Amino acid sequence: MERIFERHDAYLSLVPMEYVRTLMKHINWNARLIIIRGPKGVGKSTLMKQYIRNHFELGDRHVLYCSADTSYFTTHSLVDLADNFVKIGGKWLFIDEVHKYPGWSHEIKEIYDLHQELHIVLSGSSLVQMNDGQADLSRRIAIYDMPGLSFREFLRLDMELGIDPISLEQLLEAPDKFCIQVKSKCHPLEHFKRYLDFGYYPFFFEGKQDYYDKLENVINYIIDVELTKYRNMEVGTTRKVKALLTVISQMTPYEVDIAKLSKSTGMMRTTVLKYLAYLEEACLIKRLFTDLTSVTDLQKPDKIYLDNSNLLYTLNPGRPEIGTVRETFLANQLAAAGHIVEYAGFKKGDLRVDHDIIIEIGGADKGFTQITNEPHSYVAADDIDSASLRKIPLWAFGFLY
Repeated sequence: MERIFERHDAYLSLVPMEYVRTLMKHINWNARLIIIRGPKGVGKSTLMKQYIRNHFELGDRHVLYCSADTSYFTTHSLVDLADNFVKIGGKWLFIDEVHKYPGWSHEIKEIYDLHQELHIVLSGSSLVQMNDGQADLSRRIAIYDMPGLSFREFLRLDMELGIDPISLEQLLEAPDKFCIQVKSKCHPLEHFKRYLDFGYYPFFFEGKQDYYDKLENVINYIIDVELTKYRNMEVGTTRKVKALLTVISQMTPYEVDIAKLSKSTGMMRTTVLKYLAYLEEACLIKRLFTDLTSVTDLQKPDKIYLDNSNLLYTLNPGRPEIGTVRETFLANQLAAAGHIVEYAGFKKGDLRVDHDIIIEIGGADKGFTQITNEPHSYVAADDIDSASLRKIPLWAFGFLY
């Protein structure tokens, strides 16, 4: 145990404490078994270590942080670790990258049932593998999804700008008041384009020079390793799936033509639909439907976006179509804040939120013509810094979490 505690001490000594993600406040840390899921690079490991630093003294052996992808676990099991930890009085066990441990869910279930005084906190970057494993723990776990940075969080890290998140209801009710508050502290349009380009993943702050290379490596790992291993995708198909992502990055945000996607990638229609579902599960794309309540496994989506705008700029370095960037940003921020996002329907606006709110997206000159007869409808306009009635700056939706 001393060896793994030495690593625990080393990990905690290096964790930055200047900024803590908002998710920290929303997790019920009293739950006995917690899983924090999220794409690689969004800050799950940092969040776990920050919680320990905030609630335990350095050197406290009642808490242990470890990573399941270290060499320690080539000769030790999770069950053995937990048994030995509890014997010396251990109360809180944090296991990072748990998806890299074969059969992790079965051993965690055994630990949970055997050691009822032990709190277990897990994290994993492989959303595909985590989804499979958590089925074994469905009645025991509290699951929290960790997205990348919101525009608000990006400003906090980049400029040390402290502004509390605002709910969608509050924003729609008094957008002018909120915009005045933000503009009293910064010029949001000065920073918004940078966020769309490279502000979603916290590892940007490690250096911009290789940001897109790192993000491309994340994409390749998901497709080359995770989808082939956990979704039985043939290795020879990975190039076609990457081509599919590239095609999506170049699409204008209109209704989806699966036949064209099938032709451009050389895959059967049903195969394209299956892989689209896998790519969404891995947080690389987002599919939109007009009615989520009736969606079937292989139903054609009405719209497809990449998961966030940074992926657009990575896969389409020739600069993506601005309408696609805007819609990708808004769908991402709304979904990350916990809202249901659907396609509003042809000639009815771009997005329907929580089954009721219609949002049309465009530039500074965007009007209400398309949504004139729609109740609870709003325009999210880029390149403006003030709200006017139901016309709200697009950037303001980046403060929802």
